[in-house]
Amino acid sequence: MIAHVHGTVAEKFGNAIIVDVHGVGYEVQTALGDYERALLHEEVKFYTYHHIREQSQDLFGFSSLAAKKLFELLITVQGVGPKAALAILSLADSEVVRNAIASEDVAFVTKASGVGKKTAERVVVDLHDKVGLALRYDNNMATGESAVLSHTDEALEALMALGYNLNDATKALEGVSTELSTAERVTRALKG
Repeated sequence: MIAHVHGTVAEKFGNAIIVDVHGVGYEVQTALGDYERALLHEEVKFYTYHHIREQSQDLFGFSSLAAKKLFELLITVQGVGPKAALAILSLADSEVVRNAIASEDVAFVTKASGVGKKTAERVVVDLHDKVGLALRYDNNMATGESAVLSHTDEALEALMALGYNLNDATKALEGVSTELSTAERVTRALKG
């Protein structure tokens, strides 16, 4: 199993990126946001999911561990393969997608290319209780920013590295201020 690739972006085409790792090029399928953020000749790291089928092998890459874990949950849903899961993750940042599933927003999931209403309903029904609680927006924030965790939330990544699943890590961070340092947020989340 290939857990991650770290190298230089050699080429980009379709929704795939060729990552050069010491002279070996790995073709990595990515969600739209990751594809757009990856710049030619710049260094990148993708957490990967190695999908092996009888006639092919595909590598799917994600800039965050949380996005990879959400992808792995999506492909457990009947009728959702890796391409459909990637299309769902291409709708927005992984945290926005996670929040839409948690809040049972079928219309949002239906916007993904190749995902019909029945499949979107199945995604929401099967996963809404597995992805963590839906985060609410703080209407009192003067800047209009939301309280939704960033897809690059280092505290969420740290908790997942410590063995928490996406659902438990999200619940542990609920109510912990995003203005604290990453270490302080993790400490408070661990204390419960």
